[in-house]
Amino acid sequence: MEFKIKHKDSRARVCEIKTSHSSFTTPIFMPVGTAACVKSLDFLDLSLILDAKIILANTYHLYLRPGADIVAKFKGLHGFTGFSRSFLTDSGGFQAFSLSKNSKHKEEGIEFKSHIDGSRHFFTPKSVLDTQYLLNSDIMMVLDDLVALPSDEKRVILSVQRTIKWAKESINYHKERQSKGLNLDNNIFAIIQGGTSYEQRKLCALELCELSFDGLAIGGLSVGEENALMYDTVEAVSEFIDENRPRYLMGVGTPEDLVECVERGVDMFDCVMPTRNARNGTLFTNFGKINIKKAEFLRDERAIDEDCKCYTCKNFSRGYLHHLFRAKELTFFRLASLHNLHYYLSLVKAMQEAILKDSFSEFKKEFYAKRSLS
Repeated sequence: MEFKIKHKDSRARVCEIKTSHSSFTTPIFMPVGTAACVKSLDFLDLSLILDAKIILANTYHLYLRPGADIVAKFKGLHGFTGFSRSFLTDSGGFQAFSLSKNSKHKEEGIEFKSHIDGSRHFFTPKSVLDTQYLLNSDIMMVLDDLVALPSDEKRVILSVQRTIKWAKESINYHKERQSKGLNLDNNIFAIIQGGTSYEQRKLCALELCELSFDGLAIGGLSVGEENALMYDTVEAVSEFIDENRPRYLMGVGTPEDLVECVERGVDMFDCVMPTRNARNGTLFTNFGKINIKKAEFLRDERAIDEDCKCYTCKNFSRGYLHHLFRAKELTFFRLASLHNLHYYLSLVKAMQEAILKDSFSEFKKEFYAKRSLS
């Protein structure tokens, strides 16, 4: 993987990342394709209509169904899905957290029971990488120990200790394979844990920065803490991440979260929010959110956002989308998801342009000013 900082405006930055499948500019938002599919969209939608540069897929879900060996038969995620650009796969650590009733953390890894058929499985730092090698993703996240917030100090300390231990096992295994000429196009990112503890985040970041990971992620946020505390944590931990690698904030978040965290030096984001909200009738606009299910939109001939140039806004009215939602037509999911993802992808592109012009602070003021008018 090649990484280059192109321009900085205070802490906000525009970078270029090149994998074996594509190049893309940051700040970047990655649509979430949990089961090798962004819900309600196909990869022609993502490539030709949205021009998405990188997609996130889920190791846990693909391991269970259809199985990483099946994906490998199709020459990995790219051949399986028909998406020729970059894939990032997470490690399964978040699923162990979100499906905590079915999982148990141990020193060697995470034991879990399948949410599909109840079968038992065990993820270790090595096995998670082996699964991702079969998926042949461009960027692979290593196994980490994620905790909910707020959490007691002992559990946060244990989380950091395990995360560092597993990260060391992961990088050693990966470099050993690469020394044999294997997996040379697969890149791995470590995940910084530590809750909202300044000392634990600092410790974890400094330890992981000493290792030769291709990038570093900030994990364990947007899991119950207040937004202000999340922003403070991102700002604090960024000081201890060397600037010569990509910085990825996992599972975040709202448009406001993206703007605030780009300002604090984050390069990469993913979140289910644009597609999940779309399916529930919530649509993002330059002036905030609208709920298309409301009766006020029944006769509304305007586009969702008259300043938006997405496929949906250019072709369909609020009134029609309101009808589709109320009639429970599946077409609504596609049109709403196309709009929301276009909004997110346009937002990060606008931030790129503002940074390159050294006008990010003006961009941020305008971003919030539009919302205050709604």
